[in-house]
Parts: sequence; structure tokens; C-alpha cells
Amino acid sequence: MFLTISTTGTPERPATDLGYLLHKHPDNAQAFTTSYGTAHVFYPEAGVERCTAALLLEVDAVALVRRGKGKGRGGAPDAALAQYVNDRPYAASSLLAVALSSVFSSAMSGRCTARPDAPGEARPLRVEIPALPARGGPDLVAELFEPLGWTVTAEAVPLDTQFPEWGASRYVHLVLESESLTLAEALRHLYVLLPVLDDAKHYWVSSDEVDKLLRAGEGWLSDHPEQKLITSRYLSRRWSLTREALGRLELVRLAEADDSEVEEIDNAVDDLEEPAETDAAEAAEAAQAPRGPEGQETRDQDGPAPTTDAGATTDSLDADADADAGSTAADKPTPLAVLRRDAIVAALKDAGAARVLDLGCGQGQLVQALLKDPRFTEIVGTDVSMRALTIASRRLRLDRMGERQASRVQLFQSSLAYTDNRLRGYDAAVLSEVIEHLDLPRLPALEYAVFGSARPRTVVVTTPNVEYNVRWETLPAGHVRHGDHRFEWTREEFRAWAATVAERHGYDVAFVPVGPDDPEVGPPTQMAVFSIGDVNEKEAKAA
Repeated sequence: MFLTISTTGTPERPATDLGYLLHKHPDNAQAFTTSYGTAHVFYPEAGVERCTAALLLEVDAVALVRRGKGKGRGGAPDAALAQYVNDRPYAASSLLAVALSSVFSSAMSGRCTARPDAPGEARPLRVEIPALPARGGPDLVAELFEPLGWTVTAEAVPLDTQFPEWGASRYVHLVLESESLTLAEALRHLYVLLPVLDDAKHYWVSSDEVDKLLRAGEGWLSDHPEQKLITSRYLSRRWSLTREALGRLELVRLAEADDSEVEEIDNAVDDLEEPAETDAAEAAEAAQAPRGPEGQETRDQDGPAPTTDAGATTDSLDADADADAGSTAADKPTPLAVLRRDAIVAALKDAGAARVLDLGCGQGQLVQALLKDPRFTEIVGTDVSMRALTIASRRLRLDRMGERQASRVQLFQSSLAYTDNRLRGYDAAVLSEVIEHLDLPRLPALEYAVFGSARPRTVVVTTPNVEYNVRWETLPAGHVRHGDHRFEWTREEFRAWAATVAERHGYDVAFVPVGPDDPEVGPPTQMAVFSIGDVNEKEAKAA
């Protein structure tokens, strides 16, 4: 299989700089041993005005079989023969992509010691591949490369030039041209898209392929219109890996849109602990927590580093009745996180909700509680953090859940900073300890996404009451309960916000205290229950 990369230049900027960028001298022909044969790099032409580097991969078909599965599909003789007689030595495929990353690894990463500024400079590039398998034809080739800044010429190769009536093969003769890309970008495009077009890989696809895809796709894959197809084909249609990759790409897109780092958005949890271990740690920590005057834990119950993107609300210090086997109900007060979940479940029952959204579900404690009650027939947990969703999935044991129970629950990634059509049509939505993790200017976006777009009949919102903070003995004056809280409202401020939201979107709102209702400072958690009355609901349907 064969590929050439060409560029043009001037006396001030000679085309032979391509040799520096590729770390391969134009005067030398070099050979590199790979797992499946030998890769040769040479320069058919190398001058000031034009320079072309060629990569020729000689595939050892026997080595390919030995390192592969070693058996034909279904054990059929013709399939076994196909392992040795196939297009691998002649057509560009994942084999050539691997050779690119191996032979031109420094160029692909944008490193050049001899010309430190050169890798970041766009230059005229022309890539030619005489035989490229393209499942989807020339049209798909254009759909993949054109959004990246390439001018694409993809000509279908006939099955046999002597018999044109046989039509075209699945191979194309591909020429890519660009004036606006760097060499590193070009190589990363080829590394990802060659196996995507071939739609087959010569090696087992494992979880580390997700990291390879995201590294090579950095800066372009998150916004590509064919992102899902690229991701699915690159990962050999392994759904679990595809889902993980798409989730991480969505975080990249959100971070770019917010001009922030991915870590600032996907910060719901510190690491991927197993749920059993997490629960044990929570119980131990809750049991040792200092107590306030009302017997409540004197710490914020929201959990470690909730996300700043209306994701992951985590009650990570939940301590249920069985958390401390050595204590009794009489000498162990109920944690605030448990009281809050109980209040939310009671509000959902009162509303007659059956299909419920937990928006910002974090590690899935509320989803788990709702699953215990059969009156909730459909429970959807969403979060912007894939790490939180992974922990929630483990906590719920989705992989071992019975078919009937599994049909009631769904987890998927979503950001409340944007509208999401998947959230429409539900009876109720819960925002438990979410809003305080957003910057105030972003609240209107959340408000519209939930109350204006998704528009469930009931919305339950809980948030800390800052007035109660004086009752926490260990909380310094003027500090919020969690380092990621962007604000904490008084009862008056929360009621004013809730009333405005209700009036704007046609809801009624009622307020419920959660935890001990102190006569001076109120409860530790304040809860608002928004509901659409019969009149408002009819008006909404008519609209």
C-alpha cells in the first residue's frame, strides 16, 4: 500500500522543510520494521519548489494471520484462504494508519527540534492514495474530509478496466489538497479516517483505542458533522467504547463552548471508585461527622466537587440506616442527604409522577431510591459528567439488573446549559443541589432548558439555605458549604427566584422545608415544588 505527501515552497521557505517536519532526510531511503511487514520512506522528488515524501508499506500476509485470530470466519475453507489472499498488501487501511503513527510519530504530535516554529505553520499540502477502500463510496470520502478543510478528489476505481460494464469497485483513488492545514493536522486526519473508510481493523479493539481516537481527533472530531459515524467505525462498532468516546467528546465540546477546561466540567467525582467502596467510605465519613445543635451533620451533603455545568449533584455522604452496624436508630440522627431524598420522593408521590427525570443525577443515589418504588415506571438520570454516570451505573448494577427492572431506568449524558429534546414529555424533573453549582449568569439557560423546553408537569428544586450555615459549628463565618458552590441563597432570595421562574413559565410554586426548621434561620435545605395546574397545562397544550 502506498501514500505520498507533497508540498510546495519558495527560496525563503523551501519545500524541503518537509524533511525536517517528518524527521526523515530527503537524501535517504529508510526502512522500518513493523508488526505486519516493512515500512519504507523515500522522496521521489526533493527540491526548493516541490518536495514529495512517500510511505510504502510491504505487508507480510503470513505475519498478519499469525498475529491475528488465526482462523477463517466460520472455519470455511474459502474464508481461511482469504486470510492470505486479500487486499491488505495493496489498499490503504488501518495497517497504513498504524504505520503512519509509528514512522511519523514526531510529525503527528507537532514536534520539530530543528525548526521549532515550523510544525505550527500551515502549508500547501497534497496527499495522494492510489487505492483506498471506501465503504460508502466517494460521497462519504468527501463528507469526511471536506469539513476539515480539504479539497477532495475521489475517483471510484473500476472493478476491471477491460470490462467497464462490471461497474466500480469499493476502492477510490484519493487526492486531498489544502492550503490551510499543518502537517500534524493532516497526519491525524489520515490516522483516524483511513480505518474509518476501510471500516475494518486488523487488530483487536480495546479500551485504549478510545484514548488514541481522542488524541488524534483533538481540535476537530468534537465538531465534525459525521462524529458518530467516525467514532463508531473507528471503534469497530463496539457500543460500550463508542458511548464512552462520544461522552468524552461532548465534554470537550461543552468545555470549548464555555471557554473552560474539561476538568472544570467533568469534576463531579474524584475517581472511579466501586459503588460498594464509595458507600462504605460515605458511611464511615458520615458516622464521624461533627454534629450541629439539631443533630444534623455539620458539613455540606453535596459530595465531592460537583460539576459547574448543572451536572452531578452528589449526596456522597449519604449514610443510610445500615451505614453503621454498631449504632442504633436512637443514637444516630438521620443525615440531611437522606432527609432530602425522602422529601423529594414524597413530593413526587404527591404529584402522582410516574416518569421522572433526575437532572444532575451524580452517582445515582436518588435514581436508586426511586427504583425501589414500583409507582415510578420510568426513571432517567442525566449528568454532564461521564465519570459520575459510570459510578451511577455501577451503583445501580445495570449490567446485572433484571430485564424488567432495567427497562425502568436509563442514564445518559446531558448538560442543562442547553436544551435537550430527550428530556421532553416527562411527568416530573428533579434538580437536587444543582443550581448553586452554576454561575449566576448561566441560570437563565438552565431555567429555559428545564421549564421552557423540557417542561415537565412537576419540577422539584432543592438548594442550601445560607441562613442556616451559622448552625454549623465547623463552618467558618462567610464560607459556603462546598468549595464549588457559586452562591448560596437566603430563603427570601430563593423564593424570589422561584416565583419569577414560575410566573414566567406558567407554573405554581410551593415551598417545603427540609430538615429541622429553625425558628430563627429556617431549615438547612429549602425545596421548591413547581407544578403546572390544569388550566396552565391546557394552555400549554393549546400553544
